Amino acid sequence: MAVTKLIFTDTYNAEADLSAKQYRFMKNSGDGGCTVCAAVTDKLIGVLQNTPEEDQEAVVMHIGVSKVVAGADLTAGETVGTDGNGAAVPYVHGTDTTKYAAGVCRVGAASGGIAEVTLGCLPPTRLA
Repeated sequence: MAVTKLIFTDTYNAEADLSAKQYRFMKNSGDGGCTVCAAVTDKLIGVLQNTPEEDQEAVVMHIGVSKVVAGADLTAGETVGTDGNGAAVPYVHGTDTTKYAAGVCRVGAASGGIAEVTLGCLPPTRLA
């Protein structure tokens, strides 16, 4: 059986030093720039794949399977979004209606660990 994998990344200008923010959720900032999500209601665009310093090229994955820092214990199958530090946390459809879903946890992790998430960040959708 053939397997098709779609991976979509794009580059942005790092609007801050993101060298310690690899595998965290990013949001748009400025014209063509990005920075780490700083609130649970931020409209996220994807997960940072590299470690750029300010004004360097930031590679952000919008669609695909990515590692992500767990901001809480994550279990496979849970819908995830961002916490106030760009880490992945579980969200509940119909409850977290002001937050944006980023994807589904594929491989869980304890808080502070690295989980694996199937991303679908374009466009970000609310959890109504």
